[in-house]
Amino acid sequence: MVGEKIRDILLDSDEDIDVYTELFLYLADRAEHLAKIINTNLEKDNIVISDRHFDSTIAYQMAGRGIKEEELNLLKNLKLFSKREPDVTFLLDVDPEEVRNRIKNPDRIERENIDFHRRVRKAYLDLARKNMDRFVVIDSRKTIEEIHEKIKKEISVLLDRGVV
Repeated sequence: MVGEKIRDILLDSDEDIDVYTELFLYLADRAEHLAKIINTNLEKDNIVISDRHFDSTIAYQMAGRGIKEEELNLLKNLKLFSKREPDVTFLLDVDPEEVRNRIKNPDRIERENIDFHRRVRKAYLDLARKNMDRFVVIDSRKTIEEIHEKIKKEISVLLDRGVV
């Protein structure tokens, strides 16, 4: 798929990519993902689980790269991106230092300095605080089994309430 090829360019490259080039490549990947996977499945009334959405753009490009919020808001308000907000977002939170110890073969983003990752984490936590109705923050220091159970429990509650 086109989106996967774009992500390969972004993550597997050793080149220094301009912040706006990076932003537009990520948005192209998201647009492709929305058009081909998310929207197509939602139109069939399928439940969609996705690993990223516009929240990632806010965290990585605004907090991490320093792109102005006003610029991102202009892009977020494009019909393509404003049309769909997640019903629930699971934020698997962990200290960036701990993440560094877990990663064996870091990609271009994972190789960024620790301050970059701290800014990204803070942005995600800020998004969670501002959108408490949609975010579920999970301590990623827990075991995979505990995290899995927490997510299953939260999804079950949402299904029972008819949210998803």
